[in-house]
Amino acid sequence: MLFDTHAHYDDSRFDDDRDALLSSMPAHNVGLILNPGCDVETSRKAISYAQKYPFVYAATGIHPENINENWNNELLVIYELAREEPRVRAIGEIGLDYFWEKDERARARQQVVFDRQMKLARELGKPVIVHDRDAHADCLEITRRYPEVTGVYHCFAGSVEMARELLELGYYLSFTGVITFKNARRAIEVIRMAPIERLMIETDAPYMAPEPYRGRRNSSIYVHRMAEAIAQIKGMDVEEVERITTENGKRLFAIF
Repeated sequence: MLFDTHAHYDDSRFDDDRDALLSSMPAHNVGLILNPGCDVETSRKAISYAQKYPFVYAATGIHPENINENWNNELLVIYELAREEPRVRAIGEIGLDYFWEKDERARARQQVVFDRQMKLARELGKPVIVHDRDAHADCLEITRRYPEVTGVYHCFAGSVEMARELLELGYYLSFTGVITFKNARRAIEVIRMAPIERLMIETDAPYMAPEPYRGRRNSSIYVHRMAEAIAQIKGMDVEEVERITTENGKRLFAIF
């Protein structure tokens, strides 16, 4: 059984066939999916899917690209959703994204919102799902402030040295279809170094479809490609990678 630990079925690209696609997942050996929110609206949608499908779970959070002037009030809603809804198993997707954002004041606001959501996770006793794009040093600095919080760095793109520190802090590392691309050298080095017991797989659907489906709309149907890639990198049986990465995700998100 496969666990797609990060997929955005709230995306409009699934509007035409969302129900049919999610209903088909057990037939594709996908036994669990976690849908993180990126703001209040998508967090509520994620919860609605989790309430409808027994194999879907949700996370609530404000993505760094979704911060608006009302973020303080939105965080109150995120907190209440995470506190009250039993299908919410993490705070996420949260973190920093400097790829598009070059303004230092806007980056500073991202840091404040990330820090506040780490506080929420600590108060609620929930793990976090961290988005880190071109912001490795600042993400690590904020993560270090909360040794009581664990979680996963999704679509991990950092160095081996960063990965080692996150592993010491108790974090998991999750990988998308990027690891099937020819230029995935850094991610492959991290996968070789990290113990399989701390790795997870994801699609980040509808983004980053793996080879040989690159360019298509991604979905959890393709999550097996990440298990296959990790198995090849680490010299393991695919079935063993599937089993262990699923158990890792269940352990982190308290799914029993």
